[in-house]
Amino acid sequence: MKIYEITGEDRPNEDQIKIIKELMELLPYDDQFEVYAGKLKALSDATRLKILYLLSDGELCVCEIMCALNKPQSSVSHHLNILKNLGYIKARKDGVWIHYSLKSQKITDMVKKLIELLE
Repeated sequence: MKIYEITGEDRPNEDQIKIIKELMELLPYDDQFEVYAGKLKALSDATRLKILYLLSDGELCVCEIMCALNKPQSSVSHHLNILKNLGYIKARKDGVWIHYSLKSQKITDMVKKLIELLE
């Protein structure tokens, strides 16, 4: 992106205004940013990140996730529901058990890339 020299005025010059307008036309709608923010907010919880990492190796039932995280069923279910509602994971019922898995392997790759950016 080309950087324009500051003119000393308290507002952008015409070229800068033109570029800003072009950029604004490329931005998604505000409601789409709200969706993005909600999905990123869900990833800001350590327990949810751990669940995604656990599921990156394959399907697990709630009891296995509870054991791995040493957390009660109510807490694990709460985090699983958030991840499921945001489209990160899917559930499959097998008798009385519910098994969870990632909707896509891309999710694990995305989480790992985000963590790399933060290191």
